[in-house]
Amino acid sequence: MLDIINVEKTFNPGTINEKKALCGINLHLDEGDFVTVIGGNGAGKSTMLNMIAGVYPVDCGSIVIDGTDVTRLPEFKRARYLGRVFQDPMTGTAPDMQIEENLALAARRGKCRLLRPGITAKERKEYKELLKVLDLGLEDRLTAKVGLLSGGQRQALTLLMATLSKPKLLLLDEHTAALDPKTAKKVLDITEEIVAKNNLMTVMITHNMADAIRVGNRLIMMHEGQIVVDVRGEEKKQLTIEQLLRMFEASSGSQFTSDKVMLSK
Repeated sequence: MLDIINVEKTFNPGTINEKKALCGINLHLDEGDFVTVIGGNGAGKSTMLNMIAGVYPVDCGSIVIDGTDVTRLPEFKRARYLGRVFQDPMTGTAPDMQIEENLALAARRGKCRLLRPGITAKERKEYKELLKVLDLGLEDRLTAKVGLLSGGQRQALTLLMATLSKPKLLLLDEHTAALDPKTAKKVLDITEEIVAKNNLMTVMITHNMADAIRVGNRLIMMHEGQIVVDVRGEEKKQLTIEQLLRMFEASSGSQFTSDKVMLSK
């Protein structure tokens, strides 16, 4: 379902600020895979997601989603294959529009728009049922402006919007990092429920080692633009944070020094 083949990316080549962000990475995901990605600052995690989404062009290599080579497709054309949730709860929604209007926009993404009433009674009923799954009371606030919601409510809504049209691939870029621990757990639990219910292929960047081990069926760890650890299945379930750190040191030849990640253990 997803193939990243020998992808390289260098920012500001030939200058004093040259940064090799991805060094010929290769990654294959099957349908239903839920992969957590962890690594220090500058490891290449967000760059990899941005390359998949088409934010930056690749220097070389290719990206294939569901059998379609999207390497040269612009970001807006790749949107039909992808759902994405960002770290900032303020991103991904229209704050001055109502909850039901945001959901309607998500439901109509990539479809032909006609001159007819914006939201039908049938759609409104469907949205209420969808929002009940979040267990945040939003089903009774369909006409509330999204900008008035809390960070956790907004991030949960963004997650629902990103998965409304059943994307081929869901990209989660530290989508719980800006939330308090209790709210982050709630949003992560909702994430697992939605992904499992829809069997969505998912790539989730996180700075929390415990979450990276617990969530999903596969874990990759990145360092200096390369994938240095890749564990899955039963091996991942039995993994401890200490074992993960030892695996990183053995594969990369250096100690893991990211304060953000180490403090979240």
